[in-house]
Amino acid sequence: MTGYTTRDIQKLLGLSPRRVRQYARSGVLDPGRGPGHRYVFGFRDLVLLRTARALMDARVPHPRILRSLRRLRDQLPADRSITEVRIVAEGDEVVVYDGAQSWAPASGQLRLGFHVSDLAEQVEPLAERAVAGAAGEARSVTHWLDLGFGLEVHAPDQARRAYRKVLELEPTHVEALANLGRLLYEQGDTEGAIVHYRRALEAADGKHAVVAFNLGLALEDMDRNQAASDAYRAAIMADPGFADAHYNLARVHERLGDRVSALRCLKSYRELTRQQHS
Repeated sequence: MTGYTTRDIQKLLGLSPRRVRQYARSGVLDPGRGPGHRYVFGFRDLVLLRTARALMDARVPHPRILRSLRRLRDQLPADRSITEVRIVAEGDEVVVYDGAQSWAPASGQLRLGFHVSDLAEQVEPLAERAVAGAAGEARSVTHWLDLGFGLEVHAPDQARRAYRKVLELEPTHVEALANLGRLLYEQGDTEGAIVHYRRALEAADGKHAVVAFNLGLALEDMDRNQAASDAYRAAIMADPGFADAHYNLARVHERLGDRVSALRCLKSYRELTRQQHS
């Protein structure tokens, strides 16, 4: 079997053989066996180990690294080249960029179609001037929204403050509500996230697939499965081709004991992913 040996990975990534074997035994990776029953790793394993190294460098605790890697492994595209996907360690979090969509595997929360790291670089001077300037100055919705984008990676507390400034000026601003909800979710304030997702969805007349999907995830975390089911249905109504919403709805139906509906949703999910990768 061809692939990368433990020694290859040590040279490529600087991970010790002991650490590589630890990840292999954790079940996160899917190595084969070569001569002498030694581990042989594929390219997908290499991508996961490179991500692990970045999180280790950020001093992320080992159990959290394992959780992030498991989520990332399950969410990487299975039927096309993963070289099309960009994986970035932003602080102590992994963010995956795939085309116009990006998400954080640890939470599963989708982001709204922008590359945060690129955007942060573009608006960083603006962000720093605003933080250093007088807080009482009149600022526009666009200013505070751009400021929130720029601060998300490096200063999430201030990003939340910027989005709240948007909402003081425009209480039904869908993007500010959605992004503030996501930041609250990532902070651990799931109830706060749900409140803001619901407000965003109401402001969008229920027709915002990403917001509805993120609301479903947050409700699942609170074991509010019937409400999560309604949120995923709203996501599908807004975007019938939203494959992950079909999959998550199947999972919720299974929890609710509705196996027939779960199988129907799984069938839709498989058909959609087959179409996307054909």
